[in-house]
Amino acid sequence: MPNIKSAKKRVSLSRIANERNKMEKSVLKTTIKKFDAAVASGDKEEAATAYTAAVVAVDKAVNKGILHKNNAARKKSSMTLKKNAM
Repeated sequence: MPNIKSAKKRVSLSRIANERNKMEKSVLKTTIKKFDAAVASGDKEEAATAYTAAVVAVDKAVNKGILHKNNAARKKSSMTLKKNAM
């Protein structure tokens, strides 16, 4: 347990940031799973809207520092291939 005031503050702030990052990752995973479910169901319109939402979520994750830009590019590429293969 930290004794110095600045160290206590850093522990508190890092805990808050950790919770925020967890929430953002959860939202991202949920949108990607919704896209995968739409592709599995075979509904092209639903898959198209889910694809758009998933790409936006991935881009937001990159801007917030949750994902690396190459990881995001790989995710978007694989989702595009799945959508086009329908």
